[in-house]
Amino acid sequence: MIKFLDLKKINEKFSDEIKASVDSTLESGWYVLGEKVKKFEKEFAEFCGAEYCIGTANGLDALRLILRAYIELGQMEEGDEIIVPANTYIASILAVSENRLVPVPVEPDIKTYNINPDHIEAAITAKTKGIMTVHLYGQNSYSDKMQTIADKYKLKIIEDSAQAHGAKYKGKRTGSLGDASGFSFYPGKNLGALGDAGAVTTSNKALADAVRAIANYGSLKKYVNIYKGINSRLDEMQAGILSVKLKGLVEENKTRRKIAEFYKKNINNEKIVLPLVEDWDAHVWHVFAVRTERRDEFQKYLDEKGIQTIIHYPIPPHKQEAYKEWNKLSFPITEKIHKEIISLPMGSHLTDDEIAQVAEAVNGWKG
Repeated sequence: MIKFLDLKKINEKFSDEIKASVDSTLESGWYVLGEKVKKFEKEFAEFCGAEYCIGTANGLDALRLILRAYIELGQMEEGDEIIVPANTYIASILAVSENRLVPVPVEPDIKTYNINPDHIEAAITAKTKGIMTVHLYGQNSYSDKMQTIADKYKLKIIEDSAQAHGAKYKGKRTGSLGDASGFSFYPGKNLGALGDAGAVTTSNKALADAVRAIANYGSLKKYVNIYKGINSRLDEMQAGILSVKLKGLVEENKTRRKIAEFYKKNINNEKIVLPLVEDWDAHVWHVFAVRTERRDEFQKYLDEKGIQTIIHYPIPPHKQEAYKEWNKLSFPITEKIHKEIISLPMGSHLTDDEIAQVAEAVNGWKG
């Protein structure tokens, strides 16, 4: 079986350094908010090109904390609206509704799967306070046009960078494009921990301080609580592992681009819609998502060929029971994507022979 993702194999090349980092953490006797967290936060902020990085327990919390911080700073309030892509993973939307803000779904561009900037302005109302732009599948979704709209209406741009560690727009990396960014380091990400982990990046000191305090029981100084905070902290063990793996992120992304280039060049099947690449530096290929009208049959066919695939994602947010108030809404582009999308194996675990086998099998699909 050609695995969609083989985390054991991907992490093997870091094994000695990871073990050394874990051992040093054990020996230090300090496991929360220590030197390893400070080190990783500094390294990742520099990598992204942001002034500040705040480690969090996971990626959803990173997004939740950004919005909560804006509320605490008086820049948003309950009932305000945040524009979100209609076809995102539900976590993006959960972060909005968790803060009693109102998510406003906007259709994506069928070619890129990212939010269509041409549709954003029509969704803006007097209650709109922000745009959450999701770099879906690893491709940057930020643009000058989006920024112009945000400036015109005085909106915050929050990047959901959970899938786009290292993607660039005009030389700047995700995490430094908007006003703030939320990252996930879930194990399957391009930069993955060995458990749940996340981070917020921003160049706004007031926002960074608020996020850091809220994530630590509302406190910047022990036993002094300025907010009714939560507990969402990156631990020392995961921070040390992330520092080790961050050194290999650029190479991981290069490998993924190489695989994507091979797929793009060698897959030639009129029944399969390949992803559009507008700028190779703007895409880090968290997944290589293709579309086909008979998706379930295609997945079964590849499984029989010994090729594992994943569907990102089978049900759009507006059709989920969690958002049953949206169930009667119609987003035809989003629905088409969710009905047809399927992701091929992608990552540095793949051999050249396996990549060739995948392309050959896809070309053999009769549809």
